[in-house]
Formats: sequence, C-alpha cells, structure tokens
Amino acid sequence: MADLLKGRRGLVMGVANNRSIAWGIASVMAAEGAELAFTYQGEAFGKRVIPLAESVGSDITLDVDVTDEASLDAGFAALTARWDRLDFLVHAIAYSDKNELTGRFIDTSRENFRNSLDISCFSLIDVARRAAPMMTDGGTILTLTFDGSTSVMPNYNVMGVAKAALESAVRYLANDLGPDGIRVNAIAPGPMKTLAGSAIGGARKTFRHAEANAPLRANATLETIGGTAAWLASPYGASTSGEIIHVDGGYHIMGMPAPENL
Repeated sequence: MADLLKGRRGLVMGVANNRSIAWGIASVMAAEGAELAFTYQGEAFGKRVIPLAESVGSDITLDVDVTDEASLDAGFAALTARWDRLDFLVHAIAYSDKNELTGRFIDTSRENFRNSLDISCFSLIDVARRAAPMMTDGGTILTLTFDGSTSVMPNYNVMGVAKAALESAVRYLANDLGPDGIRVNAIAPGPMKTLAGSAIGGARKTFRHAEANAPLRANATLETIGGTAAWLASPYGASTSGEIIHVDGGYHIMGMPAPENL
C-alpha cells in the first residue's frame, strides 16, 4: 500500500518515544502520504518528539497540556494558523498514578480518580470540540483503549474505569459529529511493550500470557496498529464510526487460556 492518505493532514497527540503506539500510527500514516503535526507536553517529551516529527517531514510540533484550557486553545490556534483544515486526529493520551494501579481498586483515591478520568477521557472530548471545526470536509478522530474497560485486568484498576468512560465518549461523539461527516473510533490493542505499558505491574507476564493465548499466538505490532489507524482515516473507513476495533491477535475473544496453557 502507498499514498492511502496522500493529501490528508492529521494531528497526532501522545507520542512518547519511538516505541509508543502513537508513533507506530504516525509512522505508518506518514508512509501512506499524510502530512502530520504533533503535540507533546513539556520540554522533556519535546526533546523526544521533535526529532521524530522531523524524521517524517513535520515541522509542526506544539507544546500542549490537555489539562489546561489556555494551553489547548493556544495549540489549536497555532495549528489553525498553519493549516486551513484538519482531516484526522489521533488521541493517544492517558494517565494515572502508577502507585494506584497496584493493590485493590476500592482503595482508589478521589484525587487520582478525577485526574485519571480528566486526562484519559475528558481530554478526548475537549480536543474533539476544538478539532471538529477544522474538519471542514469531514474527518476522523481516533483514540486508544484497552480491554480493561470491559473485563477486570490485573494492575489496571481505575484505568479500566477511565477506558470504559472513554469508549462511551467515543459513541456519543460519533453521534454528535456524524452529521458533519466526522467519524470517531477507538483502537484496542492488546498488551504492548511501550512506555505506557511498562507502568502496569506485571507487564511482561501480561504480554507473554496474551501472546501465548491469542488465537494468532501473537500480539499486535506497531505496524499493524498503525495500519488499522490508516485504514480508519482513509476513504475506506468512511462507513465506520462509534466502533472499538480490536488489534490484539484475537485475544479478546477468548474466555479461557488455550488448552495447552490450562
């Protein structure tokens, strides 16, 4: 495949480094001809994101804090000054205090609950509200979720609740924005060896378990997740909205481990 996204412009939010899912999506989209802009939060992440952006020909990198309305407004004002339209948005932003991802969910603090839901869910709504007016010819909004939203996963706790809220937000946004030709979907990869994934306790065991028990006996790769995102943002995804697309080797369909692992 080539040039699937030629002539299309997209904003990617949430790249942490070259192993992050957001970067896997961005690199495939760039290879398919998309013109990209990136956001990062703070100087430390900027030092990682700016060289990656330059490697795919992007000179638009914006320091944006999704918990700060003024920062969001400034970021989108800067993007609007450069681009007269936006064709797709990739939202790959989530956060929770990793100290509260171990132990019992019932011990979640009010402060971390609010912070986790704000950053991991409300930010999608806040960003979509700003991105939608730029999608003058329709467009695509993509976010990332995980099956801890519908099933209990070890060491996931409040993030499971945040992802459940995020998936619900996807459906409501899809309904709101559909009349404007804007599609809203979420991609649900299985466990990944990423910076975010490493914050989950027992990440290596979880990764190996999913790999050993998925029907394909393999976890997703950055390339396959990126390819799914490229399809959703392309004309071939024109009839898909409000969906949670699994890219996990089929692991989500399993009710029990594979027979050889029982």
